[in-house]
Amino acid sequence: MEVRDIEALGPADRRALFERDAGVDAVRDDVRDIVERVRDEGDVAIRDFSREFDGVEVGNLDVTDAAERAHEELDDDLLAAIRTAADNVREFHERQVPEDWRDDFGGRELGRRFRPLSRVGVYVPGGAAAYPSSALMGIVPATVAGVDHVVVTTPPAEELNPATLAAIHEAGADAVYSVGGAQAVAAMAYGTETVTAVEKIVGPGNRWVTAAKAEVRGDVEIDFLAGPSEVLVLADETADPSFVAADLLAQAEHDDHASVVAVTADAELAEAVAEEIDERLPECDRRETVEAALDNDASGVFLARSMSEAVLFAEEYAAEHLSIQADDDEALLDRIESAGSVFLGPYTPVAAGDYASGTNHVLPTGGGARRFGGLSVETFLRSTTVQRLDRDALDDLSGTITTLAEAEGLTGHAESVRRRFE
Repeated sequence: MEVRDIEALGPADRRALFERDAGVDAVRDDVRDIVERVRDEGDVAIRDFSREFDGVEVGNLDVTDAAERAHEELDDDLLAAIRTAADNVREFHERQVPEDWRDDFGGRELGRRFRPLSRVGVYVPGGAAAYPSSALMGIVPATVAGVDHVVVTTPPAEELNPATLAAIHEAGADAVYSVGGAQAVAAMAYGTETVTAVEKIVGPGNRWVTAAKAEVRGDVEIDFLAGPSEVLVLADETADPSFVAADLLAQAEHDDHASVVAVTADAELAEAVAEEIDERLPECDRRETVEAALDNDASGVFLARSMSEAVLFAEEYAAEHLSIQADDDEALLDRIESAGSVFLGPYTPVAAGDYASGTNHVLPTGGGARRFGGLSVETFLRSTTVQRLDRDALDDLSGTITTLAEAEGLTGHAESVRRRFE
């Protein structure tokens, strides 16, 4: 792998690095057709698309009972791992639950209260693959928030993966449906004869899922539009090049379009990381996928002229996962504002957050961390402000209210205040 100097990057290089997208435009028209058919035809369209895209004849779309059976029959060691991960995710997210509050502001009693959404949908990638971790990350925060009815969709397969089904049940889903892709998003957005319509859809997926979320947004809330996974390792001369390379190779496993970056001001470390990647690439089980991700224009090992330049690069990149492997990682963290999730120190691989540390791995990609954060308990809550004014407090504000109301031509607003003092 070649080391590239940051100062030598041209405009096209910088666009590829800092303007990453989810690649949804290429499939948007096809997705619009899928969404419209599911909205109009319901279960019939779902079964047609499952046959066309997944190669599966789906009988009963509702597989809630199958998830319960998978949970009962799963290998003890795997179930124990799922439970440990679920417990850690639940413990972390319980700390996020906000408390209702009211305070006195000189006769103005003002406050805020939080209530969960009633019905949410969680998309869990799957089919022939197993993604029990994604089930936990989407469902557990919703149950912690107190959502009444959690709907899960996961792609169909000749045999649904028991680990994914067991994790869905362990996390506390109320209903599970065997439907994937854009058609799953449409089913949760509009409802079908079988699938319950929801108020909000969350969860990661491929570009078809992401494009469908963009299509239904407005009719139903979504978390955010996520693209291929990404990691940026910010490292100094104290970093172990084998650790840095391992984190890049691990993230590259996700997808041909994953973005993996290391940036440092130490030329020796940069070369060592590049060499380590080249040496270990032939050993990767998913070599073709890893190699494609490494060749991505938004991937690479980059050499900065200083750690300050490296920090500026990391901030502009706004990575989904930011690993800081440096002597004074806290000082570097203080200079970073934009990242989905941060992993500090040599013994905090991104894989820890992916599976079991307790933080959520559903995170903004493509620079989205500049504008919003990842999935959390707040994703499933709505807030209401509450106020009560006594007579003196309203009297104190009456001049301000009536003056502003009349300036806006809303004389009825002004009169609603004056009336109380006649």
